Amino acid sequence: MTSPQTAQGGIQQQQFGTLSVVGWAGEYGDGRDMAFLLLFSLGDGTGTREETVAAMRQLAERAGLTVGGDIVDATSSGRQFPVSVLVEAGQVALTMPKMSVQYPTPPEWVAAAHDRGHVYFLLATHPWPQARLENGIDQEALREFVSDEMLAASAHCLLPVRRLAR
Repeated sequence: MTSPQTAQGGIQQQQFGTLSVVGWAGEYGDGRDMAFLLLFSLGDGTGTREETVAAMRQLAERAGLTVGGDIVDATSSGRQFPVSVLVEAGQVALTMPKMSVQYPTPPEWVAAAHDRGHVYFLLATHPWPQARLENGIDQEALREFVSDEMLAASAHCLLPVRRLAR
């Protein structure tokens, strides 16, 4: 696993608080690295934890994702999907309905994304109030958050890597 990188600042919404993204690369069962991208709430919104979870579920559903279900494969050619990633010049831009975030990624993440041609996107419904974005998120904290329970309550999707036309 490479060092995770987080988006600076995040997006603030009352229902779910600050949304942020963390990316990392790691082996994915076939000996090759996968680029992972995780969208999560800091849980600092105006609602309770349960209301944050409900708002994140609704965000997933609006984006065409199923929480706790199978991995949605949005890599089929010609398929229109409301979530996308653009990887260019060491940056990733994640776009979803009514929101987008961009941040720098480590070279290992970019290499894994380009090697596979897709990114494994996770939308966590559980908030992560312990995430300390100011100093980056360390690998141990990320491993603790990405538990079996969190994964079971998340939406999973393979997103094709888009690039700018050359």
